[in-house]
Amino acid sequence: MIQLIGVGKRYGRGPLVVAGVDVEIRPGEPLVVHGANGSGKSTLLRLVAGCLAPTRGRVTGRPATVGYVPDRFPAQLRMSADAYLRHLRRIRPGRTRGTDPAALLTHLGFRGGRNTPMSQLSKGNAQKIGLAQALCSGAPLLVLDEPWSGLDADARPALTATVEQLVAAGTAMVLTDHTRTAETLAGHRPMLLHHGGLSETPGNAATGNATAARPHRADGGHADTGSRTVAVTLRCADPGQVAQRLAGFGTVERHADGLALRVPARDTDALLLTALRMGCSVREVRECPH
Repeated sequence: MIQLIGVGKRYGRGPLVVAGVDVEIRPGEPLVVHGANGSGKSTLLRLVAGCLAPTRGRVTGRPATVGYVPDRFPAQLRMSADAYLRHLRRIRPGRTRGTDPAALLTHLGFRGGRNTPMSQLSKGNAQKIGLAQALCSGAPLLVLDEPWSGLDADARPALTATVEQLVAAGTAMVLTDHTRTAETLAGHRPMLLHHGGLSETPGNAATGNATAARPHRADGGHADTGSRTVAVTLRCADPGQVAQRLAGFGTVERHADGLALRVPARDTDALLLTALRMGCSVREVRECPH
């Protein structure tokens, strides 16, 4: 089992991007991290994968080999697809026995040529190479940052089936996913990263009765949210239906493609968890001036 204990991360002298995160990552229970753009999701995943060292706290139980798919590849990566796969296999500690990525690439519908430089591949085909190196690594921990992003419609169910097989085999997994496909995975644990703190979605979140841990302050304590108000802007496919479900949180203003809400700061996490479960995406979260 992998544990994050009081983990925080800042860049340089800036504020903590991730603050006081405590979470267990268990085999066969995919941990799906939600959050607004810029909330620190990719930073959190890099901390889990070992690509970043925490500024405070620690990560325990991380295996020697981790399969990691970043949110984007370096634009000027000149290695061919085959050379990239060979290189990743060669540098893994202990040469963890995995599976041949060729079958997965065929399953995902890879096009563009295995001898083509990665920089010349389309985003979708580069993503398939990245997925193949991670999912075929045999690593007991997979960290996937938006794995379905950029894939064509035929490749998405193929990836889902592969991920489901790995989950069933007991692979530990942490991922982000704006397509919401990850929420179909058996045993998944939805989490929300907000104000640097990570809160688990309660089982009754889908009914709109969600509660969540209070956000952490940068010093590791809990923020005093009692008297503050937060403005939240959501994009929704059906603003009318969502507005009815969220009306109990605060004032709601409907727009053509979404909602604008003003809610007590203490209820922000619960609101966002409920909205995410209803298929909304978060445009903006900001504190209202006093």
